[in-house]
Amino acid sequence: MCADFIPAAKPIIGDEEREAVDRVMRSGMVAQGPEVKAFEEEFSEHFVKGRETVAVNSGTSGQHLGLLAAGIGAGDEVIVPSFTFAATGNSVALTGATPVFVDIEPDYFTLSPEAVRAAITPRTKGIMPVHLYGHPFLVDEIEAIAQEHGLAIFEDAAQAHGASWDGRPVGTLGAFAMFSLYPTKNMTSGEGGMVTCEAGPIARNIRLLRNQGMETQYANEVIGFNTRMTDIHAAIGRVQLTKVDAWTRQRQRNAAALNAGFAGNLGVVVPQVAEQATHVYHQYTIRLDGAERDRIRVALKDEYGIGSGVYYPIPNHRLPSLEKFAPGLDLPETERAAREVLSLPVHPSLAEGDLDRIIAAVNAVTRAGA
Repeated sequence: MCADFIPAAKPIIGDEEREAVDRVMRSGMVAQGPEVKAFEEEFSEHFVKGRETVAVNSGTSGQHLGLLAAGIGAGDEVIVPSFTFAATGNSVALTGATPVFVDIEPDYFTLSPEAVRAAITPRTKGIMPVHLYGHPFLVDEIEAIAQEHGLAIFEDAAQAHGASWDGRPVGTLGAFAMFSLYPTKNMTSGEGGMVTCEAGPIARNIRLLRNQGMETQYANEVIGFNTRMTDIHAAIGRVQLTKVDAWTRQRQRNAAALNAGFAGNLGVVVPQVAEQATHVYHQYTIRLDGAERDRIRVALKDEYGIGSGVYYPIPNHRLPSLEKFAPGLDLPETERAAREVLSLPVHPSLAEGDLDRIIAAVNAVTRAGA
């Protein structure tokens, strides 16, 4: 193994984040308080043009509460991709509704419009596309289908902070959107999530549901949860908001360098970007020969000291937890992606020498298997 190991992802927590946590600890107000309120307002202005924004303790909580607040429940169906993290389907199932898994299109790993259209039934209430790896879903086509059938769009924007489609920011495209603030996302609060939506009933319902069903203390209006964000986490997130744009630009530069480095290597299919899309490269995900992918991943780690990730090796419709919703389902593009994808380091901590190492190593191990 050569030089220092290059991890697939690397959270960036600096002195400013530590100082922000210390400030909250000294204040004595640690639970949901002024830091959370400020973080909600700043996140809203930064990413979603002033949309209502509600902070919660995780992205999954945000997705779950958003669906409940939008009226999704038993007897309903929500169309979701199978090629994503299980939280997408889980959040639907947790409401009592049925996640309906459909295939992806091959270029950007997002929901196939044709598959969505074919899956609509009288019970369908919404479509939950994922902006996977930081690339927006095919907004124009999915919106047209939703409008034609009177369906809501619920955005899974867990990986897409700052992404956009034709100038429209991710997080402003549906009835609500969920952003994750997990440590390895493009920005973090240590743990947490943000839900964005238009001001009105959905926003108020989410605020009620996150706080035991009450807006006024002890005046519980509905049965709710405790999914509040702490001021400690919000303070970290507020600092990260001041840095995320520079990190995104670095991710985009790193992706461009990797693209250039793999030009001419027919064994590597680099990430595709739609003309209307701004990709924020939560992951830099290539396609490889499915028979060679796992060998290449091991070789990168063992021979070159380079980490990578396979997101996602088991499609949701084949997970033991979710397969009951999809008996006998055949999703060929999802299965192909699960065999072929490999995510390489693209995080902003990479130095120019790291990028050179990654390019050289990938070119060497892919050509070695040819």
